[in-house]
Amino acid sequence: MKKAVYIVLLVSLTSNVFAQARKKKQQPKKEVKAETKATRADTVLPTRTVIVTSAFQPSLKTTAKINFSGASPLPDSVRPVLQYNVPAQNLSFTYQSPALKPLAQNIDTSVHWENAGYLKAGYGNFTSPLLQAGVSLGDGVKSAINLRGYYTSSKSAVNEFQRFSKAGAEGIGIFSSPNNKNEWTGRVFFDNNTQYQYGFQPDTLKFSKDDLRQSFSTLGGSVALRNKTTNDAGINYNPAVSLNMFGDNHGARESNFVIKAPISKDFGENFSFNIGLTADITSYKSDTSSIDNTLYYLTPSVTYKTENFKAIAGITPSWDNNEFAMLPNIGVEFKLSEKKFIAQAGYTGYFNKTSYQYLASVNPWLQQPKFLLNTKMNELYAGFKGSVGSHLTYNAKVSYIEFANQPLFVNDTITGRSFEVLNESAMKAIRLHGELGYTVQEKFSLLAGATINRYSGLEDNIKPWGLVPMEINASLRWQIFKDFTLKSDLFFWDGANYRFKDLSYGKLDPALDLNAGVEFKVLPQLKGWVQINNIFNNQYERWKQYPVLGFNVMAGVIWSFGDIKTVMAK
Repeated sequence: MKKAVYIVLLVSLTSNVFAQARKKKQQPKKEVKAETKATRADTVLPTRTVIVTSAFQPSLKTTAKINFSGASPLPDSVRPVLQYNVPAQNLSFTYQSPALKPLAQNIDTSVHWENAGYLKAGYGNFTSPLLQAGVSLGDGVKSAINLRGYYTSSKSAVNEFQRFSKAGAEGIGIFSSPNNKNEWTGRVFFDNNTQYQYGFQPDTLKFSKDDLRQSFSTLGGSVALRNKTTNDAGINYNPAVSLNMFGDNHGARESNFVIKAPISKDFGENFSFNIGLTADITSYKSDTSSIDNTLYYLTPSVTYKTENFKAIAGITPSWDNNEFAMLPNIGVEFKLSEKKFIAQAGYTGYFNKTSYQYLASVNPWLQQPKFLLNTKMNELYAGFKGSVGSHLTYNAKVSYIEFANQPLFVNDTITGRSFEVLNESAMKAIRLHGELGYTVQEKFSLLAGATINRYSGLEDNIKPWGLVPMEINASLRWQIFKDFTLKSDLFFWDGANYRFKDLSYGKLDPALDLNAGVEFKVLPQLKGWVQINNIFNNQYERWKQYPVLGFNVMAGVIWSFGDIKTVMAK
C-alpha cells in the first residue's frame, strides 16, 4: 500500500510539472521573461505531506482446535449373542460312504470305478503251472461284482506222492437298494484241494494213488444285509446267512449253516446298546459215524464311548450242544492325553467252532474225525496300540487264556502217514502278540507280527501236539520305480511238539521260509513277474514226516484288460 501511495504522489507531481511547462510555451515571449523572473523569485515548491491513517492487512480468524483424549474405553463384559442362520442343505448324493468293516469289497465313489480284468499265467521248476483270472463288473455306484478263478499244482521229482493241486472260483457282489439306504452283499464260491499222504514210513511200503489221495471240496455261499446310514430310530443292523457243503474223496459229507443277526441302537452321543444272535449248525456224516454239532449264543452289551475313552460291558449266554455256559464280555480302551496311544484291557469269552472243514484247513493229512467238540476260550488281556506320525503303527497285547476242548494232532500208530485228532479237555496258555507296520502311501509297506504261546496245565495229553509255540511273519511291498515292484514274505516258527507212531515224542526243528518276487511292466497292458520261494532251500517240517518242497522259482506274465464287454465285442 505504501508503494501505491508513493506512485500516486509521483504521478501527481509529474503531471503538475508538465502542465506548467505547457502554459509557458503558450504565452508571448515578452511575458515569458517576466514570468521567468517571477518564477525564479519563487523557486521553492510548497511541501506536501500525505498522512496514512491506517494500513489494512487481511487475516483469518483463529479457529478452535479439537482436543483428542487418549483414554481407553471401559471393557465390555457382556457376551454378544450371535445369531446363525444355516440354510437347508439340498445336496443329495447317490452313495453314502459306509463305515469301515472287513468286507470283501467296499465301493468308494471317490475313485472312478472301471470294469477291468486280468489274466495271470506262470510256470515253475516243480512242474508248477499257475493260472489266475479275474474281472470286475457293475457301475461302482449301485453294484459292484468281482469274479475270480485260480489253479496251481506242484510235484516233486524225488517223491512221486509229494504233490498237490488247488483250484477254485469265487464271485462277490455288492448291491445298493433302490432307496440307497441298505446294502446287500453276496458271495458264492467253490474250492478244491488235493494232496497225497506221502509221509509214510518206512518209505519202502507200496501204496496206490487212490489209497494216499486226500481231496477236499467245498461249495458254498452267503448273503448279508446292512444299513448304510442309521435310521430314524438310531438302529443299525447287519444280518447274514451262509451255507456251505464240504466233503472228501472217502465218502464223508458235512454241511455248515450259520445265521448271524447283530443289532445296535444309539442313545445320545455316548451310549449304545448291542445285541446279536448267532446260530451255527453243523451236520457231519461218514461211513462210520454221524455227528450233529450245534452252537447258539447271544451277545448283549452296553457301550459307553467318548473321545478318549471307550468301555463295553456285556455277557454271552451260550448253548454248546445243549450245554449252557455264561461267558464274559468286558473291555475298556482309553487314550492317553493327546497322543495317539491307546491302552486296552478286558476279560472276554468266545468259541472256535470245530468242524471237519476247519480241521482239514489246519492239517490236510488228517483222518476222518470221530468227534467234533467246539473250543471254548476265556481270555484276560491287557495291551496298547497306536501310531507314531502318519506312517508307523503298532499293537501289543499279553493274554492269559483258558482252553476247553482244544483239538490236537498226532501221527497214526501204523505208518504215521495220517493224523488222528485228539481232544484236550482243559489247558492254559500265556500269549504274547505284537504287530508293527510302516506304510508310505502305496509305494512302500512293511508289516510284521509275532505270536508267542506258552501252554501249560494239560489234563489229557503230555504235550500240546501240533500247536506252534512261536510264530513270526513279515511282509514287504516296495515300489522301487514306477513300473517295478519288489515283494517279499518271511515266515519263521518254532517247531511244534509231535508224538511219533511208536508213541515216542519230540519237538520239530524251527523253520525259516523266505520268499521274494518282482513285478515289472513290459507293455502298457502286459507285466512280467518272477517269484522265488524257500530261498534258503530249507526242507523243514510243519507236521512230522512231511518235509516241504525246497527252492522253488516261478515266472510268468500278467495281461490286464478293460471292460470285459468291450473286449468280447472286439
